[in-house]
Amino acid sequence: MNCPTIDDLSKYTEQLLREEEHALIQNHVHSCEGCMRVVDAFMEEKRFIKETLKTPVLPNEFAHLVLDQLEPYKQPTQKRRKVRKPVMLSAAAAILALGMSAAFNPGFAEWIGGFFSTGEVDEGLRLADEAGYTEQVNVEATDNGITFKVAEVLADSSRIALSYQILKGGKPQDTKIEIADSKNKFLAFDQNGREIAEMGTGWWEGSDYGLIEFSLREHGALEKVTVKVELVEINGKEGSWQLEIPIDMTAAMSSTERISLKDAHTDRHGVAVTMKEVRYAPSSSDLLYETSFTKEEQAKVKEEIQRLGQKLGKHNVGSLASNGTAVAYHIENDEGKVLYHNNGQKYSFKLEDSGGLQSSGREAGGVGHMAWNDSFIPLKDRQNLTFVLDGVLKKVPSDFSVKVNMKELKKNPLSFEYEGNHLTIKKVKAKNDYSLRKSVVPVERETNLVIVMEGGREEHASELGSWVLVDDKGKAVPLFGSQSLLNEKDEKGRYIMKAELRTDQQMEDIPEEFTLYLTDVTRYYEVKDKWKVPLY
Repeated sequence: MNCPTIDDLSKYTEQLLREEEHALIQNHVHSCEGCMRVVDAFMEEKRFIKETLKTPVLPNEFAHLVLDQLEPYKQPTQKRRKVRKPVMLSAAAAILALGMSAAFNPGFAEWIGGFFSTGEVDEGLRLADEAGYTEQVNVEATDNGITFKVAEVLADSSRIALSYQILKGGKPQDTKIEIADSKNKFLAFDQNGREIAEMGTGWWEGSDYGLIEFSLREHGALEKVTVKVELVEINGKEGSWQLEIPIDMTAAMSSTERISLKDAHTDRHGVAVTMKEVRYAPSSSDLLYETSFTKEEQAKVKEEIQRLGQKLGKHNVGSLASNGTAVAYHIENDEGKVLYHNNGQKYSFKLEDSGGLQSSGREAGGVGHMAWNDSFIPLKDRQNLTFVLDGVLKKVPSDFSVKVNMKELKKNPLSFEYEGNHLTIKKVKAKNDYSLRKSVVPVERETNLVIVMEGGREEHASELGSWVLVDDKGKAVPLFGSQSLLNEKDEKGRYIMKAELRTDQQMEDIPEEFTLYLTDVTRYYEVKDKWKVPLY
């Protein structure tokens, strides 16, 4: 197509075109350097005006308060001839005039400096806000003197984000909303009435705003989304706050560029990797791919799971069938500069900026088969990007075990090492929990076993998975608990690790001798000859 007019490019940046016209110009701009420069100039002008107009909000009565403090001034009477002159405002003067208007108009000033333009949201939302994807809605519900207000909505194909306030007497209150174990609900439904269940909330100490976010990454094309707010308790006060916010998704869907990766495939160290699609949306760049065991590796893993299940009980090794594979990779530009990286949670203890927003995986059928959707902060100036495979991870059955003798443990802690993990069992104790009736009278006593371990992990060590305890009578009991890895090293240069394992099943007493079986371990394999897939 021929280059669009300047007026059409201006309307394109302001989202004022019909869907078909917008998509047509968008495709042209991505392939025309001259039009891209014009669009960039419009966007820079838009950002400049927005930043210039971020003026503190003044009260409505501010002008009157100032004028009331001034002494009356009588001008000397003087006859003047009226002369009409054309008024020309420079760009700076126009900005100043608009800025004064914003200062005396709180609603407009809030629009200029809304929540999504602040540092309290992730960079992706801020960039999408700069690009003009935020809509002011300002809908509210009031009960018992408390107002719940949804101020802004930002929507693209990857997510819907809403900013909200809690007001009392017009003043912002604490924005924390209890959702878990509460009847408070934030709901979203597509045009067919299907619920969008992937929801999260955020709030910050001292902030006037909170955040509601629905992930759309696992959903297809959407025409319309309806968000419903159903609150029954805010800041300790009961009431009823109900809102319904319809969101037209037409423009949001057309703003995303989708590139098929044509099922690019490779096998490394028993793990198969298949690239599916990359999506470039205003608030995130999403990479879709799948990982699985190769046929030979899957047959081997299934055989080991069956053997372990016969030894420890099938119900105790059930977790081995899930989340079995993953990859570590980075994304670089055409100059070889690394822009994003995902370490497959292998080095999650490293505090480094990966550019990532979230990584979500779901089981796709079969042992170890996973479908992944990784989201990254979008680039302002997207260049030719390339996916580079750095390594693969696989969770497989383990044959490691350690025997614990309580008499010896009381004398000396028990230390062991496995694939770069150095741990010491510090103590084993019984924890008594009480089940209470409504009368608050203890009626049943349960004794749970708690095992406390400390130690360190080498940088490239395997990740230890689940454990099963087998007592001196041969009874197998699964262990649950937590494991933490600190971004702090011990005197031997290993990352400090702490773990607490416990039984959820009632035990009469602590066995004098028992064996701990590690049921699974996740190993990392570096890919020497890098596999690359263009993302353009």
